[in-house]
Amino acid sequence: MSQVRVVTDSACDLPDDVVDRLHVAIVPLSIRFGDEEFVDRRDLTPSEFWARCKSAKALPETSAPSVGAFQEVFEQAARDGYDSAIVLTLSSQLSATFQSATLAAQAVADTMTVAVIDTLAVSMAQGLLTIEIAERALNGATLNELSAHAENLISKLGVVAALDTLEHLIKGGRVGGAKALLGQVLSIKPLVELKNGVVAEAGRQRTRAKALNAVAQQASLQAPFRRLAMMHGACSEADVATLRGLISAIATEVPIVETNIGPVVGTHGGPGIIGLAWVKA
Repeated sequence: MSQVRVVTDSACDLPDDVVDRLHVAIVPLSIRFGDEEFVDRRDLTPSEFWARCKSAKALPETSAPSVGAFQEVFEQAARDGYDSAIVLTLSSQLSATFQSATLAAQAVADTMTVAVIDTLAVSMAQGLLTIEIAERALNGATLNELSAHAENLISKLGVVAALDTLEHLIKGGRVGGAKALLGQVLSIKPLVELKNGVVAEAGRQRTRAKALNAVAQQASLQAPFRRLAMMHGACSEADVATLRGLISAIATEVPIVETNIGPVVGTHGGPGIIGLAWVKA
């Protein structure tokens, strides 16, 4: 088999049907609520995660996959007949996942060639890149072709999201360039984006409605898109419908993907997070 095994991690927020259709292997991060630890996408669905957040006394924490978790996926791929793999990890600025994947790739170097790509992204920006690469892999692209294409697209990835609270982002230590927002946590609806792999401030609005409009406007300024996705976690149906309407006219080559934000991103974004991710055309 010459087809390349495409691997990512559970920060990608890819819907299950897409994962199954494109034969993507997902290496899960872990989520801890106090003394209880759960494997993302196996022990904990997004809805179960948000339900636990409501009742938990302390905020959850995330941890990167072990080297062994990646190595197991690579070894299984070899047993399945693959001779190479490409791994698309969440930003190395946000997690040790890239490091774990790199060490695992070195461990299996004698039996399999593995390219590890730091997407400098998270959630569906990482997910959309994975979709792009997986589709090309299914069409017979080589590992070198896939790696070059992935690297070329990283600068075309974008994310903007509206948060209902900064509590999770602050306590999780992922606030990065958004520190300027801290003095006004209670009086604003913050917007965040990813810049060079870290979370940065993307604006501040006084109401939720204005925040949703700002998310759509910032995305429209980046259009046209190759791919566009909307993701949300523990949001009201009204908010989801509002943003869906606001982006309906944005130009994208591929139909918009909509997905739930899972525990990895949700741990840091908090309930009510809603946003857009894209690959520029």
